[in-house]
Formats: sequence, C-alpha cells, structure tokens
Amino acid sequence: MSSRQVSRLLKFPLCRPHINRNPRLLHTNAAPGRSQGVRPLLIGALVGAGVYCTHKIVQKRRSSADIPLSPWLLANTVSAASPPASQPSVWSQGKDHAVYLWIHLNPDTNVREAARVVAKLQTYIDKVSDPSLRDEEDEIWAGVGFGPNFYKQVGGKVTKSFCYPHRKGPLGEMPSTGGDIFIHAKCNTVSKLFELVQVVMKNMPAGSVKSFEDVYSFVYRNGRDLSGFIDGTENPADDEHRQAVAVEKETGGSYVITQKWIHNHQVINCEKDKVQEGWVGRDKPDSIELKRKSISSHVARMTGGTALNQDAPFEIVRQSMPYGTLSKESGLFFIAYAASPENFEYMLDRMVGARDDGHSDDIMRLSKNVTGTYWYFPGVAELKKLE
Repeated sequence: MSSRQVSRLLKFPLCRPHINRNPRLLHTNAAPGRSQGVRPLLIGALVGAGVYCTHKIVQKRRSSADIPLSPWLLANTVSAASPPASQPSVWSQGKDHAVYLWIHLNPDTNVREAARVVAKLQTYIDKVSDPSLRDEEDEIWAGVGFGPNFYKQVGGKVTKSFCYPHRKGPLGEMPSTGGDIFIHAKCNTVSKLFELVQVVMKNMPAGSVKSFEDVYSFVYRNGRDLSGFIDGTENPADDEHRQAVAVEKETGGSYVITQKWIHNHQVINCEKDKVQEGWVGRDKPDSIELKRKSISSHVARMTGGTALNQDAPFEIVRQSMPYGTLSKESGLFFIAYAASPENFEYMLDRMVGARDDGHSDDIMRLSKNVTGTYWYFPGVAELKKLE
C-alpha cells in the first residue's frame, strides 16, 4: 500500500506540519528509507497550490574529518538506477527561505558569455558559503535554468518543446512574460541568498542585463500559504518519488514553471472560510479534502473530477513559497519541476477552462497571476558544457 493510500485511509493530508530543527541535518538527497521531518505547503496541486513542501531531511553524519559534502556531489544518490545527475534545486526538499532570480537580457548580449557566467553557479555559492565552514543554516542548494530561445542560442538541446503560451479564462489571465535566465536557490539564512544574487549580478557581462527581479520568500505559519491554506498537500514526499516526477531520465534535466501570484487579501480577509474552502476543495485547518465540492474548485480542476481522493493524471514537484510585504504586494511565488512540460500544460489549461468543460479554477478568485514562463534546468553534465 502506497503512502498516499495510507494517508487517505487515515483521513489526513499527505504532508503534516512538522519542523525538524536538528542542527546535524545535511542535504535532502539522502539515501532512501530515511526518516524525514515534513512541513506541508499550499492548496493542493498548482498555483494556489504552489509549494515549499518544507520537508527537512535527516542527514548523513559527516566523516570523522567533518568535511562538508557539496549538494552537487550528493545529487542523485537515491538509487543505483538514478538518471544522470540533476542540479541541487530540482528535487531536494525545502529550506526556510528561497530566492527566485528572473533575468531578461538585452538583444545584443553575447549569450555564450552570459551562459558561461551562470553555469559557474556552484563556484559563486562556494564563495558566499565557505564549503569548509558551512552547516545546515548557511548551506545553499541552487540551480539555474534557461528560457527556450536563450537555450537554443547557446546550442542547448532538449527532447521536448517548452514554450509557454498566454492563457485567458473567465476569472483572469496567465500572461506569458518570457525570460532568459532563472536561478532558484534555497537556504535557511536569507542574507546568504541576497549575497548570492549580488555575486551573480556582479559577474554578468557588462551591459547584458535588460531587467531582472529577485524575489525572496519565507515559510509562513509552519508551511501555509498567505491565504491560510496548507500548501502542497499532495506533493511527492519521499526523495525517490520526487526524483521520478521531476527529472528527465535520459538527461538529468528538468522542466520548470515559474509564476508570480499576487493575493487579494481583501477577499481572503473578508470572505467566509466556508466559501474559500469551497473554492479550494479542502478545509483550512487540516487541508482535508471536501467530500462534496464544485467542478470549479481547485482540487477538482487539478484532479480532473469531483470524486473524493481522485488521483490526478499528472504530478509535479512544487517548491513554491510565500513572498512580499504588507505595505506593497504579497502572495505566492509558484515554482514547480517536472520531467515533462506536459504535466504543467494539463493543469494550466484546466485552470482557465481551456481543456474540455469550460470551467475555470475558483482559486483565481483569491489571487492574480502577473508573470509566468517555462524554463529548462539542464542536468549537471549538460550545464558543465556551457562553462
């Protein structure tokens, strides 16, 4: 019996709030069968159901010399049948903070030179967080991805098209805002992430950056979205499952979606919880799926129907987190990894009613999507070729 089946029999969400503060915890790419502290995340499947899924991993004790192990060396240690190594951000568990660095380049940029800079991401990480001194609090797990046009220009090859179309439905739009380079980094110390962005931007070729945005996220109320719902209830929990969902077996690469959502806090604060629960398809306190829910509820849009505990046809590894300030905008930075962009296409189409039944996702009553695109995060060997 799978962990999901056991969870359903017990009537509890797959991810239950728990934070493991053991200072000896290391990297999430640990051997299978190891116990893990789990922190749940958002609304269940996509977007409003973004993800931080803050599972803190029980780590292997270091050697007698106490030499820190790089996430790059620990990647893909789940099983002997693992695909080529993927970047550390892809299927690793969450940290207390993350940064999302979204870069647009000028048209006349030397793209190969720009690629060489960001392909050395681990070198910058080692500069910010000394490998001989870092521990769980200041270690950084990161990866870099590229937009379809940029990756083609630098000679990168992919097995699947990953162009992100503009979508529009009765409850709102999902704009396609593009981008050339994207860095996703996770750390328990937010200042280290700020410093990493400083180093990356300082090393970009002079005059190459047209615009960029660096968004810093945080854990809210032990893994809830700013709407109050638990985040990532159905997210793959164990490392083997996460790797299988997120990593392309042939290359070690991963397809990634990023979207910035701005929450409507007036609706969240004023609308009754029972109404919001109907929009989501889960209750707020424990993220238990509602027995009776609308076809336009978020859960129904993601699973394809209103049946209780219906299996979704596609899975993704969600790594989204809340961001923002009270004085300005705040919401969810949605990011997820998958072995194929097809996984995202199904979910996004269902959200705007573009698939079959014409219904849109009620989660869009709580939040507005303002940016979005797809990226390809090359496997470690593929990324090395760009240096």
